[in-house]
Amino acid sequence: MNFDVFVSELINWSLQILIVDYKLTFPSGMATAVLINGFHSMGDDVAKKQVKSFTKYFSLSFIWGFFQWFYSGQGECGFSQFPTFGLQAQKQTFYFDFSLTYVGTGMICPHIVNISMLLGAILSWGIMYPLIRKEKGDWYPENMPESSMRSLNGYKVFIPIALLLGDGLYNFIKITCITLTSMYAKLRDRRLASSGNPDENKAINHDPKQDEVFLRESFPLWIAPCGYIAMAIISTFAIPTIFPQLKWYYIVVAYIFAPSLAFCNAYGAGLTDINMAYNYGKVGLFIIAALSGKEHGVVAGLAGAGLIKSIIAVSFTLMQDFKTGHLTYASPRAMLISQAIGTVLGCIVAPLSFFLFYKAFDIGNPNGEYKAPYAIIYRNMAVLGVEGFSALPRHCLHLCYGFFVFGAGINIVKDLSPARFGKWMPVPTAMALPFLVGAYVAIDMCIGSVVVFVLDRLKTNKAELLVPAIASGLICGEGLWTLPASILALAKVKPPICMKFLAS
Repeated sequence: MNFDVFVSELINWSLQILIVDYKLTFPSGMATAVLINGFHSMGDDVAKKQVKSFTKYFSLSFIWGFFQWFYSGQGECGFSQFPTFGLQAQKQTFYFDFSLTYVGTGMICPHIVNISMLLGAILSWGIMYPLIRKEKGDWYPENMPESSMRSLNGYKVFIPIALLLGDGLYNFIKITCITLTSMYAKLRDRRLASSGNPDENKAINHDPKQDEVFLRESFPLWIAPCGYIAMAIISTFAIPTIFPQLKWYYIVVAYIFAPSLAFCNAYGAGLTDINMAYNYGKVGLFIIAALSGKEHGVVAGLAGAGLIKSIIAVSFTLMQDFKTGHLTYASPRAMLISQAIGTVLGCIVAPLSFFLFYKAFDIGNPNGEYKAPYAIIYRNMAVLGVEGFSALPRHCLHLCYGFFVFGAGINIVKDLSPARFGKWMPVPTAMALPFLVGAYVAIDMCIGSVVVFVLDRLKTNKAELLVPAIASGLICGEGLWTLPASILALAKVKPPICMKFLAS
């Protein structure tokens, strides 16, 4: 179910506190506002160059996706299986799969994220997995397929989960402490201001007209609690009919705690630009899965985690949007109505898109193109919550302990180190992704970093403006090609050629 409208009503009352009174930055929302305002203030030449770059690379990416389709055949065929570094390296997923989507994503992501992914790929597929595979018959049964969770796949899934949890738990504690400390400081400053002391933290270049427009167009306060309570009642009756394993009282408890967690998440996002909703969801997943028992724990844990994450995540995205609206003199009322329209459309388009992809492509296949890695990760988190550590293969728990400490330790070292050293510390969450997906994603994204580096050297003044346009064109072009590709797949139209690479 989509909770955007109702949760947005709930946090509508917090707009004045977080955006107007506290003047939190919400970095992503502010960056978007700067970009929008820049389009209206920059010269026509710059805008034309951006549009031209986007159009050119969008067309290139779309045509390239169409061209690749002819050689993709059935099975492991096509340019996506090109053994860039040799066949042995390809077996360990070290190859460039010619995905312009990932290249474009790498152009947008910070260099340290892409480098972290490459480090994770080398550590997992280059070192750990070959060594673990040698212990077949000792660490896990020799006759068990590697796709089993009690075989090699167990290490591939649970080690990155431990790395994610170590990173997430540390940041959860850190952001919570920052949030509580900052809230206390803001409340203290407001008391001092009300006593006649000047506000020393007044925002630089603040335009009072932004506050005037923003507050004038706000909704009445009574709409928020009424809408939220109505949604809670509907969900309490509706969700158990969809997921009978998730009992109604879990939903009630989730709705009771969600507003405070959503506010904390929004406040933390305003300070750090980090969305902690997924970490709240993971905590809820483990708790609900463990309480529901072995028979219903997996489904109940996943459904409960989705409910908690959906409610809390909206606070992050909407407050970023409202910050953008505040800086661009937009009406919160118009934005909320737009959210309502988008929610209704999303309830129609999202299921249709899902079933289109689900019918046309092999979604969730560990060896396929669309691995859906986080679906595998969250499901196995639920399994771990239900079955306990008995679900893990031999020595997997010890490795998980090590990577959990490693994930938290990197953050501690980064925060305690001087800025010039801390900025080079790898990102544990980025390192975790190649553990499950494969090294090729990291290679694609690192190529994106190389492209940005080259553009910076060749067009120093223009690179900052052109890189987002080029990257967006690469992502959108290949992304749009998936629509005709899925239609062809549903129509049973197969690519005419299968291009494979075999050892001589």
